[in-house]
Amino acid sequence: VTGDLVFCTDRTGWWNPWVIDAASVDQVVGEAGSAPEPFDGRSFAEPVLAGGGVDVEIGGPLWVGGLRWWADAGDGRLVVSATRDGSDHLAVIGTDGTFAELPTRFSEVVQVVPGPAADTVVIVGATPTTEAGPHLVALTPEVPGAGVAGSARVAPLRPSRDLGMGEEWFSVARHVSFPSGPGVGGDRVAHALFYAPNNPSASAPTGELPPLVVMIHGGPTSAARNRLDLAKQFWTSRGFAVVDVNYGGSTGYGRPYRNLLDGAWGVVDVEDAVAAARYLAAEGLVDGDRLAIRGGSAGGYTTLAALCFHEAFSAGASHYGVADLAALAADTHKFESRYLDGLVGPWPDARATYEERSPIHHTDGFDQPLIVLQGSEDVVVPPNQAEMIVAALAAKGVPHAYLLFEGE
Repeated sequence: VTGDLVFCTDRTGWWNPWVIDAASVDQVVGEAGSAPEPFDGRSFAEPVLAGGGVDVEIGGPLWVGGLRWWADAGDGRLVVSATRDGSDHLAVIGTDGTFAELPTRFSEVVQVVPGPAADTVVIVGATPTTEAGPHLVALTPEVPGAGVAGSARVAPLRPSRDLGMGEEWFSVARHVSFPSGPGVGGDRVAHALFYAPNNPSASAPTGELPPLVVMIHGGPTSAARNRLDLAKQFWTSRGFAVVDVNYGGSTGYGRPYRNLLDGAWGVVDVEDAVAAARYLAAEGLVDGDRLAIRGGSAGGYTTLAALCFHEAFSAGASHYGVADLAALAADTHKFESRYLDGLVGPWPDARATYEERSPIHHTDGFDQPLIVLQGSEDVVVPPNQAEMIVAALAAKGVPHAYLLFEGE
């Protein structure tokens, strides 16, 4: 209504909402008769949050259009999705800039849009034990001057899917942080979501630690999501532990952490995947002799690189994983056509770096069983990537399987 522009910026190191006051701009433009040259809108920008901001991510990468992390509740308050420690939290920013998390069970909030009435918003949210669905959030009135932005009532707009099992079957993630490779000022710290085995109808033999499945998200500058995921619960209900690694470069931990992958894909992500497995083994949570790794697309590349360049894992699964970085740089879709320039180096000038980090050029490092899954119509990671690695495994006699899904 006022014409103010609220936008997302990470100028403080964290994605937070900032605002450009329309009245201030109008006043300057009106006095000058036209916009000053050059017109620098940054001089009019102010943080929405009191104190200059908070160390949480209220925003994210625009991998697809239409993603929304906050909405005006109609009275000047913003309802936001705020990410910290690997989980999303529903929060409200008061008219005085105060930030308060709302007491909900949500661990993932992927959309926040204005609701049908004043003081309401609609979100898509998930919890560790329920799948994502739309919910109506109704705010209680703000208490002016008391630093109380309000509380909220949350109502689902449709019932959750009946999964045929109770919540007691589900393993709930625990956020873990652990030392990894070298960084500025000492070893850097990486992060992950750890899922312990859980099955109310079975227990492990006395004294036996569970095997571990290390899962690597795609992107690679995406993030592991804390939500009910039956693909993880499949493993935890059968006695496996799972760790979903938010390696350096993942979103949700601020800009410096995201920047760790700049020029370092195939190094930082791999080191953090290995460090996660070894940390959990050292903590006595998993069996250090039974560590497996799996991932898709960019996560498949990290999987292949970890198996090729390290000795931590005894088995792996590559889902449409990248085997040859140079082939990916030369043959991928338009949206990511120059993506690797920032993650690896400018192509083709950095060809030597591409070859150094590509598992296809170091197949002597593969000596553990590997399954490779690939869609025949994949334009992001074409099938020739999978075929190259499978041929190398076969030539070396490494136990492997290859599943090509026609039409996928």
